[in-house]
Amino acid sequence: MRPCSSWLLALPMFLVCSLPGSGLVQQTPAQPPPSPTQPEKQQPLNVDRDPVASPDPVGTAPAKETTAPGSIGRGENGRYTLQRNVDEVVLNVTVLDPQMHLVTTLTKDDFKVFEDGALQTVTSFQHQDIPVSLGILVDNSGSMRAKRSAVNTSALDLVHYSNKDDESFVVNFSDEAYIDQDFTSNINKLRDGLTHIDSKGGTALYDAIMASADYLTKNAKRAKQVLLVITDGEDNASSTTLEETVRRIQDLQGPVVYTIGLLYDDTGGGREARRARRALEMLSNETGGISFFPKNLEQVDEIAGEVARDIREQYTIGYHSTKAASLGGFRTVHVDAKAKGYNKLIVRTKTGYYPNTKAKPGPATVPVSEPHASN
Repeated sequence: MRPCSSWLLALPMFLVCSLPGSGLVQQTPAQPPPSPTQPEKQQPLNVDRDPVASPDPVGTAPAKETTAPGSIGRGENGRYTLQRNVDEVVLNVTVLDPQMHLVTTLTKDDFKVFEDGALQTVTSFQHQDIPVSLGILVDNSGSMRAKRSAVNTSALDLVHYSNKDDESFVVNFSDEAYIDQDFTSNINKLRDGLTHIDSKGGTALYDAIMASADYLTKNAKRAKQVLLVITDGEDNASSTTLEETVRRIQDLQGPVVYTIGLLYDDTGGGREARRARRALEMLSNETGGISFFPKNLEQVDEIAGEVARDIREQYTIGYHSTKAASLGGFRTVHVDAKAKGYNKLIVRTKTGYYPNTKAKPGPATVPVSEPHASN
C-alpha cells in the first residue's frame, strides 16, 4: 500500500509567489519490506523551483573535441557528444507529407526558421537517431483499473521500439504522483515500475506533468527529452492549471509531450471528454508532440510504435535568437520546409519558448551514446 499522506506532490503556482516550491517525490515502500518486483526505496526529489529561468544543462562537461554548436562529435573517450551552446534555441522538428507520412530526406537548406516573424540563421542541424530521456506517465486513478494491463504492455513496446540507449523513468499518478522507477534502460525494471497499480483516487494530471518536466530538466542525461502521458479522463485533482503547466514547460524550454487519451468510454462525447481532449491537444501541440485518441485499447500498441518512430525521425535544428535574452517575454517559433518533389510539407515543432535570461554564453556538451544514422 502507498502511504496516503507522505510525500505529497507539491508544485509551484506561478501567480502566487508565497507558495512553496515544487517537488516530485518517490514512493516510500510500506512495511514489511517490498518484494523483489517492487521498486527500491528512494529519497524524495527536489525539482527546480524557479518558474521563469531555465536551469543550465545537466551533466555538462568541458568539450573534448571542437565541433560546431549542436553537432555530434566523438570525444577522447570514444563516446559521442551532443555539443550545444547554452544560449542556443533547439527545436525538435517532425516533417510530414500531405498523406501524413514522415519525410526523412531533407537537408538544412530545406528549412527556414522564424522567431516572432523574423528569419533566423540556423547554426546547427542534425537528423540522427539520438538517445532520449523519456518519462512515462500513466494515470493510476480508479477508472484506469481495467485498462492498465494493456496500457503497460504498450508502454513497454514503446521502449522496445525506441533507441536501445534511451533512458526512461516511470511515474504513476492519481491524486499524487510517484516515481515507481527512476531512470533506467533495463526493460525489466521499467516493467516492475509499471505494474505498481493502485487504481484509486482522482487524476492530478497537470501536477504530474509539471513535476516530471522539472525532474527531466534537472536529472536527465540526454539533451533530447520526451514525456509520454496516458490517461482516460479530465484532470480533477491538480493544484495547478493547464495554462500554468504549458507555461512551465515553455519556461524550461522543456520536453516534447506526447499524449494518449483513452476517452472512448464516453460514447456521447460529453463535456468532460471534450475538456480532456482539449487539454491533451494543447499539451502536445504547444510542445511539438502529438495527441492520440484511440477508439479502443487495441490501438494503443500501434500508437506506441508511431510515437517511437516520430521521436527517432525528428530533425534537430538550432539557432541563436536575433533578440537578446535579457529582453525576456514569450517568443513564437515557426518552421517552414520546402523540398523538390513535395508540393506541401507539414512541419510540427513547439510553438515558442521563454528565453533563459540567466544563461551564460559558452559551449556545453552532454554525453550521448553513438547515434544510429537515419535511413
